[in-house]
Amino acid sequence: IYGGFKSGQWEGVADYIRNRVPAFVLLLGHVDEILVATGLGVLAFGLPIITDLEVPQLGKIDTTLFEALVTEKDYQKLASKCILTRGIKVKMAEVAVPVPYAAAFEGERVRKEQLAVEFGGKASSALEFLSMKEEALIDDGKVELIGPDVDQLPAGSKSLPLAIAVDVFGRKMQKDFEPILERQIHRFVNYAMGLMHMGQRDMVWIRISKDAFAKGFRLKHLGVILHAMLHQEYSAIVDKVQVRLYTTQVDVDKLIAEAQKVFDQRDERLKGMTDESVDTFYSCLLCQSFAPNHVCVVTPERLGLCGAYSWLDAKASFEIIPTGPNQPITKGNLLDARLGQWDNINEFVRQKSNKTIEAVSMYSLMDGPQSSCGCFECIVAIVPEANGVMIVHRDYSGLTPSGMSFTTLAGSVGGGVQTPGFLGVGKLYILSKKFISAEGGLKRVVWMPKELKELLGDKLKKRAQEIGEPDLVDKIADESVATGSEELMVFLNKVAHPALTMDPII
Repeated sequence: IYGGFKSGQWEGVADYIRNRVPAFVLLLGHVDEILVATGLGVLAFGLPIITDLEVPQLGKIDTTLFEALVTEKDYQKLASKCILTRGIKVKMAEVAVPVPYAAAFEGERVRKEQLAVEFGGKASSALEFLSMKEEALIDDGKVELIGPDVDQLPAGSKSLPLAIAVDVFGRKMQKDFEPILERQIHRFVNYAMGLMHMGQRDMVWIRISKDAFAKGFRLKHLGVILHAMLHQEYSAIVDKVQVRLYTTQVDVDKLIAEAQKVFDQRDERLKGMTDESVDTFYSCLLCQSFAPNHVCVVTPERLGLCGAYSWLDAKASFEIIPTGPNQPITKGNLLDARLGQWDNINEFVRQKSNKTIEAVSMYSLMDGPQSSCGCFECIVAIVPEANGVMIVHRDYSGLTPSGMSFTTLAGSVGGGVQTPGFLGVGKLYILSKKFISAEGGLKRVVWMPKELKELLGDKLKKRAQEIGEPDLVDKIADESVATGSEELMVFLNKVAHPALTMDPII
């Protein structure tokens, strides 16, 4: 009966049961000679035994997929222990939240007049951080809120700090998979009607609408969503998920500091790799729900403009889900080394941008620059009168020499359009040798906020030394010396900024 095997084909039957029948033995209370004999037979068929008795533990044997004999005395954990030991993959039939939940709602905007509460953006500090943990440290399905919920806000307040900490365990989980799963939080949250999610890492922006709040949506439901969807879509590598949500400033600041160390380690992995050393780049189409024509091309020397996806991350993402948003693109024939154009890259972008973009230059700001969605960490914008460019990051709220703030600039740059002279980028791309190299690279930068200088720190100074401009960082203006065009030009002439003597940028 098992797999159509006939009488006497016991090896085939045993193999079928081991690999196809999601069964296990739960032994409670007592054991005798008959049960021992039966247990040996069960193990021969590859089915594990989970018990509450004090017995010697038995790890993987030849017939079982994982552990053979396991003790679990906490009855609250028995079910999950049985599922994990047998290797059964759990998928949720539905996501238990009080609002409609489907991919159709991805891309929904929550406007100011619809807003009940928001986290991150300009309103507060916010973070999302996923990390792998030991199996014993994770209680699958546990969602813990530390701090006030959204229905406990003071009168008139519409914002809270928020840190979303997701802990996962999986027998096939790897450290390299952490940023891929972490980036899916963007998509999973956006599937909920009445919620808006943008950004990543410590630059998250989440909004809950008045309608969603009225229907009973609370912070714990974010954890319910993440637990269900990580099991649903990544069951091949994820076995257990728990979520912690922090809403006090002290806790959020502490977790941001801890997470930043991990983010730095992730960003360091690509050292030594160059665009020339590989024949394949990767796409990222994750943000097409907000910008349908946007195509991000990720290379070893140019991370995704969200700052969360490197070339290695995109490569790992493709290995996990070959049909997902990160697809390999063989570069093909080199069309222009200075601009960074290849025929296969152009054709891929043309097709995936719904034929709105004919060609993309990986290294140019002015000639066919890459399009931008809305999740970029920074905006690079031309400053014609200075023969250079300015860079502004998302956390800077003041005016820039362009006469616009980050928010105003983002409205012009985002949406998946190709805008010569304007470019959304990840912070670390500023340090790349390929950063707008067609226009002369880092020497073109004439202004950036003081905080961004500090964030890039010694790495920015080191890069300036590499290009033969050791004093460049001091020659780049910030808001303390100029927020207008006239002030900027006075400062640049005073310090003899190299951009003033470079070839015309236009």
